[in-house]
Amino acid sequence: MFATAFLQYSGKGPMRHEETLLEQGLARRGIPVRYYTIKRIHRRQLALGPDVFIAGCMDAMHGAMRQLGVPVPEPDDYPAALTEFLRRKVWIATLGEVERAFDGGSIPATFIKPADRRKSFTGAVCYSERDIATFGNISRRQRVWCSELVNWVAEYRVYVTDHRVVSVDRYDGDPTTPVDVNVVEAAIAAYHRSGTAPSAYGIDFGVLSSGETALVEANDGYALGAYDITADLYTDLVMRRWSELLASVEA
Repeated sequence: MFATAFLQYSGKGPMRHEETLLEQGLARRGIPVRYYTIKRIHRRQLALGPDVFIAGCMDAMHGAMRQLGVPVPEPDDYPAALTEFLRRKVWIATLGEVERAFDGGSIPATFIKPADRRKSFTGAVCYSERDIATFGNISRRQRVWCSELVNWVAEYRVYVTDHRVVSVDRYDGDPTTPVDVNVVEAAIAAYHRSGTAPSAYGIDFGVLSSGETALVEANDGYALGAYDITADLYTDLVMRRWSELLASVEA
């Protein structure tokens, strides 16, 4: 049980939706909340420990992990165990390799996003080497995920805690097009069997124009974006994942 909690908040304007949910969920658990800014994380001014819960943006959470000696998880957007659920070609390359492929006309329009922890640009659809040039002076050795373009009719975030689906939120597309629950459950079971799934996470699925349900991407639970999930379920999920990360140091 956590004795206290830190939530990221600048003190100006409205709090992010995620922290608002956590504030509500923590209050119902009787856990006192304190607020911090990213600057305080960078200066290591927070009294963090095994009995302290902390939540915030990805940068803040990585700073907290480094302070505590928690290994920062490598991003795993497309888990190897779930390749069959992608329903499209997804591969990894360097930005330079993609740029040269466009220049040589060997690949069609492709969705590209950073593959490493630090996101130096926002994922985008690229049609030619000219689009790569808009990324500026980013190293052409940077690894990127490349994805064949498909037509998503609807997209959903599935929230998973201890290998159980606790909530499903549609975040884009046609509200009358449901995700195939059987496909979702099969993917979650495969992820669990692989031994690579975290204890709590979000995993996005979409419905293609073909009618198939396909994996969009997986998202770790320690800094997970929230849509319509309830405060209590979201708080349970994020607390569960932070507890697991803390336990990796204690083990």
